[in-house]
Amino acid sequence: MAARAHPTARQARLGAELRRLREAAGLKAREAAAFLNSTSAQMSQVEAGIAAVSAERIRRLADYYACTDEAFIDALAAMAGDRSRGWWDEYREVLPQVNLDVAEAEHHAAFLREVVINRVPGLLQTPDYARAVFRYMRPELPESELAPRVEYRTRRRSVIEGAASTPYETIVHEFALRVRVADRQVSLSQLRWILDQIEQGHVTVRVIPTDQDGFAGAGASMVYAGGPLPRLDTGLRDAPTGVVFIDEEPQLERLRTLLRRVEDASLDPVASRDFIHRLTKEL
Repeated sequence: MAARAHPTARQARLGAELRRLREAAGLKAREAAAFLNSTSAQMSQVEAGIAAVSAERIRRLADYYACTDEAFIDALAAMAGDRSRGWWDEYREVLPQVNLDVAEAEHHAAFLREVVINRVPGLLQTPDYARAVFRYMRPELPESELAPRVEYRTRRRSVIEGAASTPYETIVHEFALRVRVADRQVSLSQLRWILDQIEQGHVTVRVIPTDQDGFAGAGASMVYAGGPLPRLDTGLRDAPTGVVFIDEEPQLERLRTLLRRVEDASLDPVASRDFIHRLTKEL
């Protein structure tokens, strides 16, 4: 079991799922370790995502834990067997680990649903829009650090482009579409780019108008990433310390409920497209 200095969120999730399986079976870490001819310390590292585990060992553990959900076991084995490096690894020495974790989560998602209140979603931002956001939030950044951040955000869009794009639906507040993070031309280009993505069928956009009654979801911003099966879904929410990854079922259900409430407050996709088109005429 090779040790990792900094496990990714995906590796930590695999370990957490193995721990949940063991706990559901009523077994101690030392018992699972003994079954694998390993140690309690090594088993703890596996369940923390610090140590790698093979697909073969996952299947042996699942059998030992009496887990009969074959689809779930296959999904965990696939997670363990995927050792490929994604494009985001190019930024490992440039950006914080959480940025790489977000890109990896988007890459592996079966579908993506997002709610954004205060700015255009990252996956839909043009380079000029992203640059303005980064420059405002981090004015001290030199161009050598700003440019990779803009490039990284732009490359994230690969998951929603092309023939093999990931189904993506976002709910965005009118406020975010109207705010000029830079100037009129940047805002106009941003809205037109969103419309172009809608017309190409790459994304579904819903807009919450500012005059919508009964909407109290100012803090509703989040991403919901679908897993290979529902019990491997992941929620992402902003926190003071950065992005928080959510994988506990009670919390995921709360996110699903919040998504339904926000969707109820939004216009349908056709009305939303027309709404954005009208905004371009007003600029």
